[in-house]
Amino acid sequence: MNQEILLGLLGFAFVTSVTPGPNNLMLMTSGANFGFARTVPHMLGVSLGHALMVFLMGLGLGQVFHVWPVLNTALKVVSIIYMLWLAWKFAHAAAPDGTNGRARPMTFLQAAAFQWLNPKAWAMAVGAIAAYAPDQTATSYAIVAIVFCATNLPSVSIWAYGGQKVRAFLTNPRRLTLFNWTMAGLLVLSLLPVLTH
Repeated sequence: MNQEILLGLLGFAFVTSVTPGPNNLMLMTSGANFGFARTVPHMLGVSLGHALMVFLMGLGLGQVFHVWPVLNTALKVVSIIYMLWLAWKFAHAAAPDGTNGRARPMTFLQAAAFQWLNPKAWAMAVGAIAAYAPDQTATSYAIVAIVFCATNLPSVSIWAYGGQKVRAFLTNPRRLTLFNWTMAGLLVLSLLPVLTH
C-alpha cells in the first residue's frame, strides 16, 4: 500500500470512527453510567470487532450478501430491532452511583458482536475495502483492518471519556433521565439512513 493510499485510509478511518453513530452514542452512555474504566472492554470490543469485520469483508463475506440479498434484508431487520431495544435500555439506564444492581456495561464480546448489527460499521467496512484495498489481497485487507483498529480505539475513547466527564453532572435524577432519553433518541435517529436506504 503506497503512502498516498495509507494517508487517505487514515483520514477515512478517523472521520468515520470519531463521528456520531451507534457505537459512539453507546460508549458515551456507558462512560456516563459506568465510568471510563468499566467501559474499556466495550471500547476494545468495538475496535477489534470492527477490525475483524473489515478483514472478513475483504476476504469475501460481502459477496455472500451480494449473492443472497435476502440476508441483507434480514440483517437490516435484526439491526433495527436490536438498536431499538438498546435505545429502550439507554432510556432506562442505571444512575451513575449504581443504584440499579442489574445494570452492566457491555462486555468485549457483546460489543464485538454488535458490529455485525451496526449499519454504520457495515458501511465503514465496505467503503474501506472498496476504496483502500484495490489490489484485493489478504495483506491489503489486513492493513486496512489494522489501520482501522489503531485509529478507531483512540476515537471511540473520546466518547467514553466525554461520557465519564458528564457523570458527576448526571447524579441528579432529572438530568440523568434527560441525558439517557436524549442518547436513546439519537440512537433511534441514527437508524434513519437504514430505514430510508
